[in-house]
Amino acid sequence: MRLLVVISGDYGQRHADNLRAHAPGDWRIEVWKAPRLLPPIVDDAEEFLPPTLPASDLILSLGEHPGVATLLPDIAKLTGAQAVIAPIDNAAWLPNGLARQVEGWLKRMGVVSVFPKPFCTLTETTYNVIRQKKTYDIPLVAEFARYFGRPGFQIDVDPSTRQIASVAVTRDACCGCARFVAEKLVGLSADEAEFESGMLHHHYPCQATMGVDSDYNDTLLHVSGNVMKDEVAGQVKPFRQIEYFVPVGRVDAPVKEESNP
Repeated sequence: MRLLVVISGDYGQRHADNLRAHAPGDWRIEVWKAPRLLPPIVDDAEEFLPPTLPASDLILSLGEHPGVATLLPDIAKLTGAQAVIAPIDNAAWLPNGLARQVEGWLKRMGVVSVFPKPFCTLTETTYNVIRQKKTYDIPLVAEFARYFGRPGFQIDVDPSTRQIASVAVTRDACCGCARFVAEKLVGLSADEAEFESGMLHHHYPCQATMGVDSDYNDTLLHVSGNVMKDEVAGQVKPFRQIEYFVPVGRVDAPVKEESNP
């Protein structure tokens, strides 16, 4: 697969570096850095784009400015790309209204697109979570999501100690967070793994915002963290020790009923 990663700052660079380090060997990954100074809506794309860009099958847009998204149709024309992934980890960089516009522009060109919010909800068939979940059928995006998107693990737990013996990453977050969490989980007990995975996620430089998102009524950082915790919790559930809490004053012994005289 020929992949063009469009970046404009450190957020996108981190993703591009992780892709280059861990993507399948037959992927060809090119990076184009957009100008830092862009208007919110770009009227003349030629003013900001190079004369040529590498031929690509898929565009991954990781711009940190709404102007980058408005360049995507012209980037698709230059590269011949058939599909676009434009994650929304910060609504200031890609507001919902602009995402719908860009989707429409691309569709008229015959280019399909997805806008996972946040990025780490992307799977081979869906993106987003809860009531915002959407399905798609785009082979190029699905091929990307086999390796990067919603974190996936194969966690092995020692049944005698209930400690995590090993963690294999079956799908990394594009930023590399899943690999970071996997390394830190080894040696923890099954009981603490879910909580610790959430804490580890927050310690990683996640770019999902802390502002409350109107679609989720929660922060995208929390949505992303819950995705990580849910994956770990499902893996270790068979080994967790269930704790029962007895309310103060509860009496388990049956009460003998007194008969009426």
